Amino acid sequence: MQILDATEADLPGILDIYNDAVRNSTAIWNETLVDLENRRAWWQGRVAQGYPVLVTREDDGTVLAYASFGDWRAFEGFRLTVEHSIYVRDGQRGRGIASQLLPALIGRARAIGKHVMVAGIESGNAASIQLHTRNGFRITGEMPQVGVKFGNWLDLTFMQLTLDTRSAPEADP
Repeated sequence: MQILDATEADLPGILDIYNDAVRNSTAIWNETLVDLENRRAWWQGRVAQGYPVLVTREDDGTVLAYASFGDWRAFEGFRLTVEHSIYVRDGQRGRGIASQLLPALIGRARAIGKHVMVAGIESGNAASIQLHTRNGFRITGEMPQVGVKFGNWLDLTFMQLTLDTRSAPEADP
């Protein structure tokens, strides 16, 4: 399976995956579907910041999954921390796609000098928690009932991975 940087041609596939997650899962805690212009602005923003948007595709060009990271919080004191997301097309989950995308994201974050990668996972998503544990993430927080979707309270599990061994932030890249 090839992992590639997303192009504008991938945006309709990314849109389909995103809106399916909005409609049918608690992977995204939004309830409002978005349009192609929303995904284009999101993609352009990530690229402008030097952050990756990665995809895997079928031979016919169909986007099977996408992954990215962005700033964890919008304050400069958090500039060395990113939060990531991975979304896999319905019908493609369980094939190991996310298991390949996560290490690729970790490598990209290390390459641009990030120090910590954060995952915010709906606490009932055991498969995602296991995926992150296998990749060295550890649970750093549990926040009960901080979200709501489909008429249910959602709990949030935070996990994080330290990406380097810097002993002091003065070693900023």
